[in-house]
Amino acid sequence: MRNFSNADATAISELVRSDAVSPETVSEHFLECIESREPTIKAFASFDPNWVRTQAGQLTKAQAKGLLAGVPVGIKDNYDTADHPTRFYSWIYDDNCPTRDAHVVSLLRLAGAVVMGKTHTTEFAYMHTGPTRNPHDLDRTPGSSSAGSAAGMAAGFFPIALGTQTAGSLIKPASYCGLYAFKPSYGLVSLEGVKPLAPSFDTVGWYGRSVRDLDLMAQVLIPGFPEGTDERHLRSFGFCRTARWDQVDENVAMSLEAAVQALRSAGHQVTEVRLPEEFSTVFDDHLLINDCEGARSFSKELQMHPDKLSVEFLAMIERARSTTWEQESAAKRRLAKLAPVLEEIFKPFDAILGASCGIVAPLGLEATGPSDFIKFWMAFGLPQVNIPLLRNNGALPVGLQMIGGFRSDRALLIAAEQVAAVLRESN
Repeated sequence: MRNFSNADATAISELVRSDAVSPETVSEHFLECIESREPTIKAFASFDPNWVRTQAGQLTKAQAKGLLAGVPVGIKDNYDTADHPTRFYSWIYDDNCPTRDAHVVSLLRLAGAVVMGKTHTTEFAYMHTGPTRNPHDLDRTPGSSSAGSAAGMAAGFFPIALGTQTAGSLIKPASYCGLYAFKPSYGLVSLEGVKPLAPSFDTVGWYGRSVRDLDLMAQVLIPGFPEGTDERHLRSFGFCRTARWDQVDENVAMSLEAAVQALRSAGHQVTEVRLPEEFSTVFDDHLLINDCEGARSFSKELQMHPDKLSVEFLAMIERARSTTWEQESAAKRRLAKLAPVLEEIFKPFDAILGASCGIVAPLGLEATGPSDFIKFWMAFGLPQVNIPLLRNNGALPVGLQMIGGFRSDRALLIAAEQVAAVLRESN
């Protein structure tokens, strides 16, 4: 059997479209990986190998020539799927079987992707963690709510996967598991068929084995997405520590500094960016809005099944109850006022760089660590990319975060490809 352990989704789809390999052969490789490692990783909330084989064998001619022809994909268990239950890691939805796919799941299937199964999430994509383990160290968390997709990627179960992000749920697992990830600008990707948490922030995102995989998924999931170019030139980056740099461990800071030095050695300009003091409120404002919108989104579940909600979820609702309408409105006004200030700060740069997370994956499965370096940019709906930094053998992954201006998603992915190339060449 052909080995696809190091092949990205782009390469796999090209092989299938050219009839060099069959979708069935591709699927069997990944099914073998799942059979070997899933009992310890626990990435899947729902998985049926026979249904995977059926899908791979029944691709239409159009699907077999699609952008994702024969490519296995993991689907986070907060997306509706017609062929798998959608449970949100909640007892309330144990018997929830949607009759149709979420919008983006339909687009993936139309492009030829083979759904491998539903991947574990936290309860309602919030904080109560599931059973999934980090493939780099089974005693450590794989991250927050997109953990099943991230761990499955890192374990080799599929070369692309869907996640979502409201605070740090996509980028943090990417940092902990050593993956490429892309969270587009707010509102670019349809959320139809995805259960909302905090509608002001909820965004579809995805994982890939390369930046070009992230781009390939964007072409499928964002109709009208601008075409890329092969343009390569020296770039100007900002490096922003934010007001919470004291959360960054020394070894993580050293890895980030090495990446910055590699970019400078390659001729790119990297300039320190210091944000005005008024941006220090962003972290708390995001949390406040997230809590209030989350409590509203789940008012039905609270009234009907309060005994089936976790301690973590009930704590969010309790914080929302102690927050006034005026306080929430003021938080939203502060973010709206800061958005044009941030837009000016971005203008001199192709992207801003920073930490994805201040720590490596923590020990234990009950807590996933802070998301401050991610949710700061989420508060403004900006596109974000995680670039995994190459580490010494045995060292846990660290992520470099790249942030673009609002709706500059195409430019961000082009810059991310250059950054990834520099970092590969420097090791």
